[in-house]
Amino acid sequence: MKKLPARFQAPLTTFFVSVMMSCIVSCISILRALGLPPDFLGIWMKAWGISWLIAFPCLMVILPLARRLAG
Repeated sequence: MKKLPARFQAPLTTFFVSVMMSCIVSCISILRALGLPPDFLGIWMKAWGISWLIAFPCLMVILPLARRLAG
């Protein structure tokens, strides 16, 4: 199995973190706001998509800053 070049590690990590975090947070937010409506999955997927569109670019900016602050 080939490894991707190191230069892709940061953007891919950011991508995967943004996908997982926006998924979890949007699910919890929808459940808290609406309970479990019959069309939950559709509502959640729409909210997740919008959340991810915001989360990914924000993390691209915030993660390097957080790494510098932690270092």
